[in-house]
Amino acid sequence: MNPESTGRQARALRLAWAGALAAVLAGMLPAMAAPIDPLELPAAASPLAARGPLFAIARAGTRLVAVGQRGHILTSDDNGAHWLQAEVPVSTDLVAVHFPSAQQGWAVGHDGVILHSADGGRRWVRQLDGRQVAALLIEAYANRTGSTEADAALVEARRMSADGPDLPFLDVWFTDERNGYAVGAFNLIFATNDGGAHWRAASDLADNPKGYHLYGIRAVGDEIYMVGELGLVLRLNRASQRFSALPTPYAGTFFGLLATPDLLLAYGLRGNAWRSRDGGKSWQQVDTGVLTGLTGAALLGDGRIALVSQGGQVLLSRDKGASFQLVTGIKPQPIFGVGAAGSGALALVGARGVRIEVLE
Repeated sequence: MNPESTGRQARALRLAWAGALAAVLAGMLPAMAAPIDPLELPAAASPLAARGPLFAIARAGTRLVAVGQRGHILTSDDNGAHWLQAEVPVSTDLVAVHFPSAQQGWAVGHDGVILHSADGGRRWVRQLDGRQVAALLIEAYANRTGSTEADAALVEARRMSADGPDLPFLDVWFTDERNGYAVGAFNLIFATNDGGAHWRAASDLADNPKGYHLYGIRAVGDEIYMVGELGLVLRLNRASQRFSALPTPYAGTFFGLLATPDLLLAYGLRGNAWRSRDGGKSWQQVDTGVLTGLTGAALLGDGRIALVSQGGQVLLSRDKGASFQLVTGIKPQPIFGVGAAGSGALALVGARGVRIEVLE
């Protein structure tokens, strides 16, 4: 096999892992038989949407909002007892969602999609897709040299322009209703300071010269952090306006990050979780007791922290992430995301939709 072919195959494998993380974990890659552009096809209404694959969940004030396969977005105003399907203009898979306020929210996913809701998740509009992403990257970096990150972004943009919008956004976070970031495969970073009316390429602002996938972004106060492949942790340097790499003792992939004023908890492959109490200057490994990938985390109203895994385990910490205990009695179904569902309950989303588990 020639090197060029080998390189293409390696790239395809990495992209498949990034763009369909939750689907890969569930063994449910979306069907590709129908030649229909999911960017032009609204999500189909389905009475079974709450039982299909869902990949992330967030709170919009008191409302729960879950996103998943084929553009399905669901909302609940009674902590998960009943769900309504939202109006969504695309049928591409959605893998992350965030609401900085009760009304304003954003969801991201495959094909470079960024969606926005101004009514708490009931109706959504498209703000960006992979075709626009490619054009904006080319516009931003075509005449710039000297930055490894910018050069790599330009290569991906030209490929996307020729082959189609396949790069996914994997997470989204807004510090308020105007300022936010969306991050994804191969160091894909876009930023906005006007609520998504305009998005700008920002891949060159991260110290990520090898273009590792960025799986998670979180902010606490004025600090913004990203996590990704091979132990990558980035923190926004306000003075330089760059995301500087923080050294970590872990060389595996981080799938996500929980951030509070006095805690960073990065979690990922094979049950790995690492904890920092000093803004990422030092890290300590946490014994989670599981060997499957950790896919989601949530801070509960009483201060407890929940971690969930692709193997269906739910872990709870009562000491700010220093230790975790397995919650017994949880059905062993793949879990991709978790959120607080009222007092003493969790909303779990995964391969078989959303379910509520009441904790002791």
